[in-house]
Amino acid sequence: MYNLLKGKKGIIFGALDENSIAWKVAERAHEEGAEFVLTNAPIAMRMGGIKDLAAKTGSEIIPADATSMDDLNNLVEKSMEILGGKIDFVLHSIGMSVNVRKGKHYTDQNYDFTTKGWDVSAVSFHKVMNVLYNKQAMNEWGSIVALTYMAAQRVFPDYNDMADNKAYLESIARSFGYFFGRDHKVRVNTISQSPTPTTAGQGVKGFDGFISYAEKMSPLGNATALECADYTISLFSDLTKKVTLQNLFHDGGFSNMGVSDAVMERFIEE
Repeated sequence: MYNLLKGKKGIIFGALDENSIAWKVAERAHEEGAEFVLTNAPIAMRMGGIKDLAAKTGSEIIPADATSMDDLNNLVEKSMEILGGKIDFVLHSIGMSVNVRKGKHYTDQNYDFTTKGWDVSAVSFHKVMNVLYNKQAMNEWGSIVALTYMAAQRVFPDYNDMADNKAYLESIARSFGYFFGRDHKVRVNTISQSPTPTTAGQGVKGFDGFISYAEKMSPLGNATALECADYTISLFSDLTKKVTLQNLFHDGGFSNMGVSDAVMERFIEE
Protein backbone atom coordinates (compact mmCIF):
# COMPACT_ATOMS: atom_id res chain seq x y z
CA MET A 1 0.00 0.00 0.00
CA TYR A 2 1.04 3.61 -0.49
CA ASN A 3 -0.32 5.46 2.58
CA LEU A 4 -2.19 7.77 0.20
CA LEU A 5 -4.73 8.67 2.87
CA LYS A 6 -2.53 8.64 5.95
CA GLY A 7 -3.91 11.12 8.47
CA LYS A 8 -7.09 11.76 6.47
CA LYS A 9 -10.59 11.52 7.92
CA GLY A 10 -13.80 10.76 6.08
CA ILE A 11 -17.43 9.69 5.92
CA ILE A 12 -18.54 6.78 3.74
CA PHE A 13 -22.21 6.46 2.80
CA GLY A 14 -23.80 3.29 1.47
CA ALA A 15 -21.68 0.27 2.44
CA LEU A 16 -24.34 -2.46 2.37
CA ASP A 17 -22.44 -5.72 1.94
CA GLU A 18 -19.08 -7.00 0.72
CA ASN A 19 -20.21 -6.71 -2.92
CA SER A 20 -20.90 -2.98 -2.69
CA ILE A 21 -18.46 -0.43 -4.03
CA ALA A 22 -18.69 1.60 -0.82
CA TRP A 23 -17.61 -1.47 1.14
CA LYS A 24 -14.54 -1.87 -1.07
CA VAL A 25 -13.77 1.85 -0.74
CA ALA A 26 -13.89 1.53 3.05
CA GLU A 27 -11.50 -1.42 3.00
CA ARG A 28 -9.08 0.37 0.68
CA ALA A 29 -9.29 3.65 2.61
CA HIS A 30 -8.41 1.76 5.78
CA GLU A 31 -5.46 0.09 4.03
CA GLU A 32 -4.24 3.49 2.85
CA GLY A 33 -4.21 4.90 6.39
CA ALA A 34 -7.53 6.76 6.65
CA GLU A 35 -9.92 6.97 9.56
CA PHE A 36 -13.60 7.27 8.78
CA VAL A 37 -17.18 6.95 9.93
CA LEU A 38 -19.55 4.54 8.19
CA THR A 39 -23.17 5.50 7.67
CA ASN A 40 -26.28 4.09 6.08
CA ALA A 41 -30.04 4.30 6.50
CA PRO A 42 -31.28 2.27 9.50
CA ILE A 43 -33.30 -0.06 7.24
CA ALA A 44 -30.28 -0.70 5.01
CA MET A 45 -28.14 -1.44 8.05
CA ARG A 46 -30.50 -4.24 9.03
CA MET A 47 -30.08 -5.80 5.57
CA GLY A 48 -26.29 -5.79 5.43
CA GLY A 49 -23.22 -6.59 7.49
CA ILE A 50 -21.91 -3.10 8.14
CA LYS A 51 -20.95 -4.04 11.71
CA ASP A 52 -18.46 -6.56 10.31
CA LEU A 53 -16.95 -3.85 8.11
CA ALA A 54 -16.73 -1.47 11.07
CA ALA A 55 -14.91 -4.09 13.13
CA LYS A 56 -12.50 -4.83 10.28
CA THR A 57 -11.66 -1.16 9.69
CA GLY A 58 -11.85 0.09 13.29
CA SER A 59 -14.64 2.47 12.34
CA GLU A 60 -17.65 3.90 14.12
CA ILE A 61 -21.14 3.57 12.64
CA ILE A 62 -23.63 6.45 12.72
CA PRO A 63 -27.05 5.55 11.28
CA ALA A 64 -28.52 8.34 9.15
CA ASP A 65 -31.33 8.80 6.66
CA ALA A 66 -29.58 10.80 3.93
CA THR A 67 -32.86 12.52 3.04
CA SER A 68 -33.22 13.93 6.58
CA MET A 69 -31.47 17.22 7.33
CA ASP A 70 -31.70 16.48 11.07
CA ASP A 71 -29.96 13.13 10.60
CA LEU A 72 -27.29 14.65 8.37
CA ASN A 73 -26.55 17.48 10.78
CA ASN A 74 -26.19 14.94 13.57
CA LEU A 75 -24.00 12.73 11.38
CA VAL A 76 -21.55 15.48 10.48
CA GLU A 77 -21.33 16.85 14.03
CA LYS A 78 -20.76 13.42 15.56
CA SER A 79 -18.29 12.45 12.84
CA MET A 80 -16.13 15.48 13.60
CA GLU A 81 -16.28 14.63 17.30
CA ILE A 82 -15.28 11.00 16.71
CA LEU A 83 -12.57 11.81 14.18
CA GLY A 84 -11.22 14.78 16.10
CA GLY A 85 -11.54 17.43 13.44
CA LYS A 86 -12.77 18.37 10.01
CA ILE A 87 -13.44 15.95 7.17
CA ASP A 88 -11.07 15.25 4.25
CA PHE A 89 -13.21 12.97 2.10
CA VAL A 90 -16.80 11.86 1.61
CA LEU A 91 -18.24 9.06 -0.53
CA HIS A 92 -21.90 9.20 -1.61
CA SER A 93 -22.89 5.71 -2.76
CA ILE A 94 -26.67 5.87 -2.47
CA GLY A 95 -29.32 5.09 -5.06
CA MET A 96 -32.83 3.69 -5.16
CA SER A 97 -35.84 3.50 -7.49
CA VAL A 98 -39.17 2.36 -6.12
CA ASN A 99 -40.48 2.27 -9.69
CA VAL A 100 -37.83 -0.32 -10.55
CA ARG A 101 -38.55 -2.33 -7.42
CA LYS A 102 -42.28 -2.34 -8.11
CA GLY A 103 -41.88 -3.18 -11.79
CA LYS A 104 -43.34 0.10 -13.06
CA HIS A 105 -42.48 0.87 -16.68
CA TYR A 106 -40.78 4.20 -17.44
CA THR A 107 -43.82 5.33 -19.44
CA ASP A 108 -46.17 4.58 -16.54
CA GLN A 109 -44.39 5.78 -13.43
CA ASN A 110 -45.92 6.20 -10.02
CA TYR A 111 -44.85 9.79 -9.39
CA ASP A 112 -44.78 9.39 -5.63
CA PHE A 113 -42.25 6.62 -6.25
CA THR A 114 -40.39 8.92 -8.66
CA THR A 115 -40.15 11.68 -6.07
CA LYS A 116 -38.89 9.25 -3.44
CA GLY A 117 -36.28 7.93 -5.87
CA TRP A 118 -34.75 11.27 -6.78
CA ASP A 119 -34.81 12.38 -3.14
CA VAL A 120 -32.80 9.33 -2.08
CA SER A 121 -30.56 9.07 -5.15
CA ALA A 122 -29.80 12.71 -6.00
CA VAL A 123 -31.24 15.32 -3.66
CA SER A 124 -29.57 13.52 -0.77
CA PHE A 125 -26.23 14.46 -2.34
CA HIS A 126 -27.23 18.14 -2.31
CA LYS A 127 -28.33 17.80 1.32
CA VAL A 128 -25.06 16.15 2.34
CA MET A 129 -23.04 18.92 0.73
CA ASN A 130 -25.36 21.58 2.15
CA VAL A 131 -24.58 20.40 5.67
CA LEU A 132 -20.84 20.05 5.03
CA TYR A 133 -20.69 23.47 3.35
CA ASN A 134 -22.68 25.40 5.94
CA LYS A 135 -20.88 23.82 8.87
CA GLN A 136 -17.53 24.40 7.12
CA ALA A 137 -16.88 20.77 8.00
CA MET A 138 -14.46 20.01 5.13
CA ASN A 139 -10.74 20.69 5.21
CA GLU A 140 -9.25 22.64 2.31
CA TRP A 141 -8.43 20.37 -0.63
CA GLY A 142 -10.92 17.85 0.66
CA SER A 143 -12.67 15.57 -1.82
CA ILE A 144 -16.32 14.58 -2.25
CA VAL A 145 -17.18 11.76 -4.65
CA ALA A 146 -20.53 10.33 -5.76
CA LEU A 147 -21.08 7.19 -7.82
CA THR A 148 -23.10 7.39 -11.02
CA TYR A 149 -23.74 5.49 -14.25
CA MET A 150 -23.67 6.26 -17.98
CA ALA A 151 -27.46 5.94 -18.26
CA ALA A 152 -27.39 9.60 -17.19
CA GLN A 153 -26.21 10.39 -20.74
CA ARG A 154 -27.46 7.49 -22.87
CA VAL A 155 -30.62 5.38 -23.10
CA PHE A 156 -30.67 2.10 -21.16
CA PRO A 157 -34.41 1.32 -21.19
CA ASP A 158 -34.62 -0.94 -18.15
CA TYR A 159 -32.62 1.46 -15.97
CA ASN A 160 -35.89 3.38 -15.77
CA ASP A 161 -36.04 6.56 -13.67
CA MET A 162 -32.66 5.77 -12.12
CA ALA A 163 -31.22 7.28 -15.31
CA ASP A 164 -32.95 10.57 -14.50
CA ASN A 165 -31.78 10.35 -10.89
CA LYS A 166 -28.17 9.92 -11.99
CA ALA A 167 -28.41 12.84 -14.44
CA TYR A 168 -29.69 15.02 -11.60
CA LEU A 169 -26.92 13.75 -9.31
CA GLU A 170 -24.24 14.70 -11.85
CA SER A 171 -25.71 18.18 -12.30
CA ILE A 172 -25.75 18.72 -8.53
CA ALA A 173 -22.07 17.70 -8.37
CA ARG A 174 -21.14 20.34 -10.93
CA SER A 175 -23.30 23.13 -9.53
CA PHE A 176 -22.53 22.64 -5.84
CA GLY A 177 -18.96 21.75 -6.69
CA TYR A 178 -18.40 25.22 -8.10
CA PHE A 179 -19.35 26.90 -4.84
CA PHE A 180 -17.49 24.35 -2.70
CA GLY A 181 -14.34 24.87 -4.75
CA ARG A 182 -14.61 28.65 -4.88
CA ASP A 183 -15.35 29.12 -1.20
CA HIS A 184 -13.60 26.23 0.56
CA LYS A 185 -11.15 24.68 -1.95
CA VAL A 186 -13.07 21.38 -1.87
CA ARG A 187 -13.25 19.05 -4.89
CA VAL A 188 -16.52 17.47 -6.04
CA ASN A 189 -16.61 14.75 -8.70
CA THR A 190 -18.71 11.82 -9.87
CA ILE A 191 -17.42 8.45 -11.03
CA SER A 192 -19.39 6.81 -13.84
CA GLN A 193 -18.67 3.16 -13.14
CA SER A 194 -19.04 0.04 -15.29
CA PRO A 195 -22.14 -2.07 -14.61
CA THR A 196 -21.12 -3.83 -11.41
CA PRO A 197 -22.73 -6.91 -9.80
CA THR A 198 -23.88 -5.27 -6.57
CA THR A 199 -27.06 -5.82 -4.56
CA ALA A 200 -28.47 -2.53 -5.87
CA GLY A 201 -27.71 -3.40 -9.49
CA GLN A 202 -29.44 -6.76 -9.30
CA GLY A 203 -32.79 -4.98 -9.09
CA VAL A 204 -32.52 -3.81 -12.72
CA LYS A 205 -34.16 -6.09 -15.31
CA GLY A 206 -31.64 -7.85 -17.56
CA PHE A 207 -28.67 -6.58 -15.56
CA ASP A 208 -26.61 -9.77 -15.87
CA GLY A 209 -26.98 -9.68 -19.64
CA PHE A 210 -25.87 -6.10 -19.80
CA ILE A 211 -22.78 -6.85 -17.71
CA SER A 212 -21.82 -9.45 -20.31
CA TYR A 213 -22.52 -7.02 -23.17
CA ALA A 214 -20.44 -4.24 -21.57
CA GLU A 215 -17.60 -6.69 -21.01
CA LYS A 216 -17.52 -7.47 -24.73
CA MET A 217 -17.80 -3.81 -25.72
CA SER A 218 -15.05 -2.50 -23.44
CA PRO A 219 -11.47 -2.85 -24.73
CA LEU A 220 -10.23 -3.30 -21.16
CA GLY A 221 -13.30 -5.14 -19.90
CA ASN A 222 -15.59 -4.00 -17.11
CA ALA A 223 -14.08 -2.28 -14.10
CA THR A 224 -14.67 -4.23 -10.90
CA ALA A 225 -15.90 -2.85 -7.59
CA LEU A 226 -12.37 -3.13 -6.17
CA GLU A 227 -10.90 -1.28 -9.14
CA CYS A 228 -13.49 1.45 -8.66
CA ALA A 229 -12.44 1.64 -5.02
CA ASP A 230 -8.82 2.13 -6.09
CA TYR A 231 -9.86 4.95 -8.42
CA THR A 232 -11.92 6.55 -5.66
CA ILE A 233 -8.92 6.45 -3.32
CA SER A 234 -6.89 8.36 -5.91
CA LEU A 235 -9.57 11.06 -5.96
CA PHE A 236 -9.52 11.27 -2.16
CA SER A 237 -5.73 11.62 -2.19
CA ASP A 238 -3.57 14.73 -2.62
CA LEU A 239 -2.52 13.48 -6.07
CA THR A 240 -5.71 14.88 -7.65
CA LYS A 241 -6.00 18.26 -5.93
CA LYS A 242 -7.05 20.16 -9.06
CA VAL A 243 -9.58 17.63 -10.36
CA THR A 244 -13.11 18.91 -9.75
CA LEU A 245 -16.54 19.30 -11.41
CA GLN A 246 -15.82 16.19 -13.47
CA ASN A 247 -17.88 13.16 -14.38
CA LEU A 248 -15.10 10.60 -14.65
CA PHE A 249 -15.75 7.44 -16.65
CA HIS A 250 -14.30 4.32 -15.06
CA ASP A 251 -15.60 1.70 -17.44
CA GLY A 252 -12.79 0.04 -19.37
CA GLY A 253 -13.38 2.35 -22.32
CA PHE A 254 -17.06 1.47 -22.84
CA SER A 255 -18.18 5.11 -22.85
CA ASN A 256 -16.22 5.89 -26.03
CA MET A 257 -17.08 2.74 -27.95
CA GLY A 258 -19.42 2.46 -30.92
CA VAL A 259 -19.02 -1.26 -31.52
CA SER A 260 -16.36 -3.87 -30.79
CA ASP A 261 -15.10 -6.90 -32.70
CA ALA A 262 -16.44 -9.18 -29.96
CA VAL A 263 -19.96 -7.79 -30.32
CA MET A 264 -19.85 -7.82 -34.13
CA GLU A 265 -18.77 -11.45 -34.13
CA ARG A 266 -21.95 -12.37 -32.28
CA PHE A 267 -24.08 -10.85 -35.04
CA ILE A 268 -21.98 -12.36 -37.83
CA GLU A 269 -22.37 -15.80 -36.24
CA GLU A 270 -26.13 -15.37 -36.21
